[in-house]
Amino acid sequence: MSRRPYCSLMAASDAGQVALAAGCKLRILRLREGVFRSFSPRNRIYALSMPSDPKVIVTGAGVAGLSAAVQLAHAGVQVLILEARERLGGRILTRHDPATKAAVELGAEFIHGRPPEIWGLLRQHKLEAREMVGEDWCAGDGELCKCDFFPEVDEILEKLDDRALDQSFLDFLASCCPNPRQQESKKWALGYITGFHAADPGLISIHSLVKGMRADEEIDAERAFRIPGGYELLVEWLRKELLDAGVAIQLGATIESVTWKRGSVEVNGQCGTDRFSYTAARLIVTLPLAVLQAPLDLAGAVRFSPELPAEKLGALEKLAMGKVIRATLCFRERFWDDLRARGGSESKTLADMRFLFSQDEWFPTWWTTLPEKLPIITGWAPSNRAQKLSGRAEDFVAEQAVQSLSRLLNVRKSEIEGLLESVYCHDWQSDPLSRGAYSYVKVGGNAAQQQLAAPVENSLFFAGEATDFSGHHGTVHGAIASGHRAAAEILNG
Repeated sequence: MSRRPYCSLMAASDAGQVALAAGCKLRILRLREGVFRSFSPRNRIYALSMPSDPKVIVTGAGVAGLSAAVQLAHAGVQVLILEARERLGGRILTRHDPATKAAVELGAEFIHGRPPEIWGLLRQHKLEAREMVGEDWCAGDGELCKCDFFPEVDEILEKLDDRALDQSFLDFLASCCPNPRQQESKKWALGYITGFHAADPGLISIHSLVKGMRADEEIDAERAFRIPGGYELLVEWLRKELLDAGVAIQLGATIESVTWKRGSVEVNGQCGTDRFSYTAARLIVTLPLAVLQAPLDLAGAVRFSPELPAEKLGALEKLAMGKVIRATLCFRERFWDDLRARGGSESKTLADMRFLFSQDEWFPTWWTTLPEKLPIITGWAPSNRAQKLSGRAEDFVAEQAVQSLSRLLNVRKSEIEGLLESVYCHDWQSDPLSRGAYSYVKVGGNAAQQQLAAPVENSLFFAGEATDFSGHHGTVHGAIASGHRAAAEILNG
């Protein structure tokens, strides 16, 4: 992500006055409420004054940090949010395609099931999520057909047992299913682990998979929904609550160090060309897992002094950050509507295609915008495939995505390129403020998430999807729930 040499801060005042600044020097302006509703780096909105004595500092303005701040602000706690990006949302990043007017997600996209953390906000704002419905197709050996592997994969996953010794999914697969006739099913099962969990199957814990499946059953998570207008609406709702509560949010604020002791924290860093230093009684850390794990000589890494406790550092070693590259292709028309599956007795078009699954070497999974029939399709390159694409130019990623779609749909590459209007992608692995997509648990890491989430000396508190220990890590609702938990720990402490 390109960085600009200034920082941004926004907050509401009773008079509706704000200051707009280049660098960190303030000048007073009166702005209409409409400015707040369309925040961008060009609207560098500052509070009339900084909180002189915040009780809590929150590092990170993803949904975990925003949700924690909302809870604290409603309880009357003075909060300051520091965010290194020039925007809110963290790994939520919504763009809008000018041709289709559609929301294009570069980060989180789906609501998995009916988690109360998200559906409560939807009801509050009188908005209905749209369920993703349609047909699931599979591509292989040059043919397209309706997917029939789900029952066989479910049969394999049902053999996962968290009462036995923990092991990696790869080791489990080698021992559970020796029948040669199951080789194809095992490939699809591997694809599920690498795709849905963005995980290395040789590292991910089967105990954590069982825990996640149980948690998913409780919220009907096999159903997928989208927010009309994109996930940015959720971020906007939280932002508006914070502004109404007078919470200050400083953007472009890169945190370099945290000095802490019981009852006191000091946060130091850089905001454009200016240095900053803030103190508070408590700090909520919502940095992504891979940023917490990053060596101190890498961009975005934060030094804790004294060092985090050994138990916390051990927890970091038992967790891993999944890798994903996604590419959303926008076309002039839905050319796949008229494509017919070849082979077999069934002759059916792909007009109602929801997902397209394959074992393609670059982008094995694709999905459409159903129930909306827009000329947009998204490719998903997880785990080792993402590793091959990460750090490459966007043109290279787009080229591989187009070639993959050409192979899977048996459509000439030149024909696809002729209809292509735009490509959207974001390299979360190369982004120093995320360094990956979302977290998973490594073998032997049963307690790692809870250890990472645990407060330290009633001064440091931790939130973010990687700290969710209910089985919902890697999700937006898991991140929101972790923010609520951290806020409750402070309020009840």
